Amino acid sequence: MNRLTVSREALLKGLGGVAGIVERRQTLPVLANVLMQPVDADLALTTSDMEIQMRMRTALGEGHAATADLQATTVNARKLIDILRAAPAPEAALEWADGKFTVRCGKSRFSLQTLPAEDFPLVKEAADYSAQPLVIGQGQFKRMLALVHFAMAQHDIRYYLNGLLLVADGHQLTLVSTDGHRLALVSAQVEGLAEKREVILPRKTVMELLRLLADGEEPIAMRFASNQAKLSFGDMELVSKLVEGKFPDYQRVVPKGHKNHLQLSRQTLLAALQRVAILTSDKFKGVRINLEPGALRISSTNAEQEEAQEELDVDYSGDPIEIGFNVAYLIDVLSNLPGETVRLDLQDGNSSVLMTLPDDASFKYVVMPMRI
Repeated sequence: MNRLTVSREALLKGLGGVAGIVERRQTLPVLANVLMQPVDADLALTTSDMEIQMRMRTALGEGHAATADLQATTVNARKLIDILRAAPAPEAALEWADGKFTVRCGKSRFSLQTLPAEDFPLVKEAADYSAQPLVIGQGQFKRMLALVHFAMAQHDIRYYLNGLLLVADGHQLTLVSTDGHRLALVSAQVEGLAEKREVILPRKTVMELLRLLADGEEPIAMRFASNQAKLSFGDMELVSKLVEGKFPDYQRVVPKGHKNHLQLSRQTLLAALQRVAILTSDKFKGVRINLEPGALRISSTNAEQEEAQEELDVDYSGDPIEIGFNVAYLIDVLSNLPGETVRLDLQDGNSSVLMTLPDDASFKYVVMPMRI
């Protein structure tokens, strides 16, 4: 009989860290489970979806007893989390043997089925990892991801768009995402000298990083192989397959030399777009923008002949421009940007628009116009 007494809160934190990739419906039943392995004085918790593997070590801490020779096992991750969340006591007593896993908390008792640890499909780590890791503060990397993640495609047949391009070159780190209609780019200087790499991180990996990375300056170390990435931060180790394929030439997409420029309040523009979006067509989400000296007008119509209009006073003296957009593409970027002011560079009604932050040259957002 394997016995372990743990802090309910500590175990919940560990399980919450690794459970994000566990799907409720699995082709392999063991993939719904978390692999629990004793490692020194810690408990290692591992989950996998065959593309990503996450492992987090949870310290048992003083006063939390375990039998001397704990055997590894696997148990349903979601059910165990739900039990621990609902449990009434701060301590949890765990026991497992003969295919059964028992959780005791106070006077509550739960019995779950297990599957053998040897059936758990651990990811085989690549042999050609870079010797020099790319190291950056978790908070800085999380802020960079937040500025570009929303432009990734979701289910595009061009599978290389369903992820995020990471370009490391010397002291420069660049992240790029695009779904073919818009493109977001952010770059930063890193202290460590990184090997030159261009890799595409899968969408699911990016979303897990956004969920798990801390806001402080504790480091994340990234190593890359030809088809795999290993990311280590805090007590977490994440191994992910990379997306194969050739990412579009993002530098060619960013417009240069647009002659019309406009700066305005990010929040004011966002609020106006959100109001006009109420009456857009559910299918096309199109809004029309009319820009002329001193005024920005935004309008939308739908199949029921309903109409919404907004007018903003702006400091603009360029050419009159009428241009259409998918309003969701504008709301996405304005909702994720920091700062109070945005800058728009425009050419005419048929050319893509460049959105930037006036005081930050590291971010660029390009959105294609929409015929309305």
